[in-house]
Amino acid sequence: MLAIACIKQVPDTTQVQIDPETNTLVREGIPFIVNPYDTHALEESLRMHDQFGMRSIALSMGPPNTEATLRKACALGVDEAILLSDRCFGGADTLATSNVLATAIDRLAQEEELGIVFCGKQTIDGDTAQVGPGIASRLGLQQLTLVDKIEHLDLEKKTIRVRRKLEGRHEIVEAPLPVMITTVRELNRPRYPTVPMRLAARDVEVRTWDNATLQIDPETVGLKGSPTWVCKIFSPERDQGEIIGDGVNDPDGTADLLIDKLLSKDLLAL
Repeated sequence: MLAIACIKQVPDTTQVQIDPETNTLVREGIPFIVNPYDTHALEESLRMHDQFGMRSIALSMGPPNTEATLRKACALGVDEAILLSDRCFGGADTLATSNVLATAIDRLAQEEELGIVFCGKQTIDGDTAQVGPGIASRLGLQQLTLVDKIEHLDLEKKTIRVRRKLEGRHEIVEAPLPVMITTVRELNRPRYPTVPMRLAARDVEVRTWDNATLQIDPETVGLKGSPTWVCKIFSPERDQGEIIGDGVNDPDGTADLLIDKLLSKDLLAL
């Protein structure tokens, strides 16, 4: 039975810069990382392998350099890594992305029984949280979103019970397999690769599936299949701060100045 983790290579947002002329991301020299939420999805697929003998597969859509991200998954112990890469996939929004991922998962499910598809709850570059549910909708899978604990899994009865993290409360849900699960940080603590596993991952074959393999209508993927487009990206303007007093040499006087400032703007009630 398959436990598939969908992971994405994203730019390290701590080092992202925006070109002021074009209002687009400056990608040159920016390091890429595995989407942080996806690391928890990957870890849970590995735990399914360790505890229940499920076959763990890491799946990612992206340009050829995404192979480096999948090799990191290999270093953690996945049974197989597959890269979905084709020029016609470029520029995809969440709708087109879920189409490609769902098609690949369906292809895998034709060869081996599908158990669980894991996705991070969202990506740090898009923050839409739409791809996981989009995959589930296309494949007709039960959706278990925002999962922070897997309570019970019964492979014989093909049922799973999970705990969902909601605002101010939790919800326990049971569903039949196969399911799609989106993970939150509290679900687990991702493991680290060992040095031997890192070295072994260099020689692991990462299969690449292009559209000749998946045979998706080119009009439904990439930019052509994306009803939403990003016109530009910009940093929000912020008001310049004001320095009041000398907090080092005269902290009491600075505090008095701050209180007077707040009172003058009716921001402080005494």
